[in-house]
This record gives sequence, C-alpha cells and structure tokens, in this order.
Amino acid sequence: MKRIFITGITGLLGTNLANALLDLNYEVTAIIRNPDKYIGKRTGNLNLVQMDLWGDYDKYLNEADIVVHIAAETGTHLIKYADYERTNYDATIRLFEKAKEQKVAQFIFISSANTIGYGSLKALGNETKKIQKPFAKLFYAQSKLQAEKYLFTQNQEIQVKILNPTFMIGAYDSKPSSGKIILMGLKKRIVFYPPGGKNFVPVKDVVNAIINAFHKGASGEKYLIAGTNLSYKTFFKELRSISNQKQILIPIPKFLLLTVGSFGSFMRKLNIETSLSSSNMKTLCVKNYYTNQKSIQELNVQYSSLNNAIKEAIDYFEQNPN
Repeated sequence: MKRIFITGITGLLGTNLANALLDLNYEVTAIIRNPDKYIGKRTGNLNLVQMDLWGDYDKYLNEADIVVHIAAETGTHLIKYADYERTNYDATIRLFEKAKEQKVAQFIFISSANTIGYGSLKALGNETKKIQKPFAKLFYAQSKLQAEKYLFTQNQEIQVKILNPTFMIGAYDSKPSSGKIILMGLKKRIVFYPPGGKNFVPVKDVVNAIINAFHKGASGEKYLIAGTNLSYKTFFKELRSISNQKQILIPIPKFLLLTVGSFGSFMRKLNIETSLSSSNMKTLCVKNYYTNQKSIQELNVQYSSLNNAIKEAIDYFEQNPN
C-alpha cells in the first residue's frame, strides 16, 4: 500500500498530504491541470500528470494501491447546482468507477463536515447526525452528500472510507482557501467578526487522519476530522494574540448579515454570480460544532494544537505575500 493516486494536490490539504507522503517514502501520482501551480515538495517519488478529472488516467490507477480524492468545486459564488454537481458528484463517480475497474484496493473520499449535522458545545454534532440548515441549502454540501450516498452503495468490491474535515488551518494555502480567515485578521487595525462559530482543525491532523485511514478504520464508514470548537470572536482573539497585534474587534450584527444575504440572493435570481446569499450569511450566524471521538477511537488520530496551525499559516502568508 505504498502507491497513492491523489487529486487536488495544489490545494491546502493536497499539498500538505503530498509533502507528508513523500517524507514517508510513498510513491505519489497526482493529476493536475497546471503542474507549475504545485508548491509542495518534489522528489523522485512524485509523478505530476498534466490532466483534469475528465482525462484518461486509467493507466495511473492501474499502478495505484489507494486513491485519495480531494479535488472539489468549493466556490461560494456559483448560482446553479449543476456547477457543483459536475465536479463534486459526476467526476467523483467517474473516478471511483475507474478505480474499481483497475482493482484499486481503497478509495478515500474527502468530503466535508457540512454534510453532517452540527451541534452545540453541550451536544456536539457527530457522524450519525443528518445535514441541517443552513448547510442543507448549500449546493456544495448537497453535491458532496450526493457523492457520499453513491459511494456507500458501491463499497463491496473496493474499500470506501469518507473523511469529513471541518475548517482546515495551516501552511501551503496558496490559493488561499480557508486561509482567507487568517488574512482577514492579519495586519488589520479593525477586524469585523460574525456572531457564529465553527470547528477549526489543523490541516496536518487531517493529513495524519488520511494516512492512518490507509490501514485503520472500516470500509463504508465516515469520519469527522474535527479540532477545536470556537466562536469567531474567540478565534480572532487567538489570532490577534498569536500575531502580537493590537486590534479592535467589532461584531457584525446578525440582522445586517441577513439583510446583505437577502440582497445577494436577489442578485443571484438575476444570474449575477456572488458569494452573498441568504444561506451563506446564515452559516456565519450559527455555531456549528463537532466531536472528533470516532476518528480518535477508530483512526487513532492524535490531534495537535490549533494555535500552532494558526502560527504556521501566519508564517506562510508572511513569507509568501500575494
């Protein structure tokens, strides 16, 4: 189980996973639209294949033991479900069926915690909870959940494990993706924060969970990869402390977010792409918290300090200004 086929290698998780696998002497093959955009380690064990998810990658699957499918459409601005379905469902099923044809031993699908029902600090969300509003209204979460359901009906011939990370923090976020929340608070005199909260997880912990899943966990199961539950206010306080900044934190009223969201939803009805929508703004107003107990017990994930991950993200962005 030393030959790994990866999609989404240019993203935050994909780059960190590739770095770790190469350090452990795995052979890594990754399809990538533009190899120049990969910023991770390069060794003789890395094979970057210039190709997208709709390419002819059968021969590379034939040489793989495990597929780790990370690539996804995560944009919040797209208007139609089909914009997400093509990548998050159709391309996922195509890859899975080809992996099955090539007799790959294991298929690890990186989904999202948003497909799982969240909870409060007193009753944390877990893998048994069904998706809830406002996330149930998001096309991204819907498309990921659709792929999950298909994979769980097809795991007789190939092992299928689904990992559901929460909000990842760490270095090598070149796009950036989740790292935008770090940039919101860096070198800013005033920081505005929404009333909700979420679970934050070091990206290196997600990497370790994936690698552990090669040999641990059960086929047909999904695993929340979750770290620390924090309100946005507390997160930005931690960021302020770690970055040693003097800042004023100002709350954004819920009614203002919802008003802006309603305006964005109106713009979407006019076919104007925007990240503003009622559903997107509502996600900023809820405290979606999760437990990581199943991943600790079954995948033997040992979770690390979120503050260290925040520091690594800060260092990365300071060394790689855009």
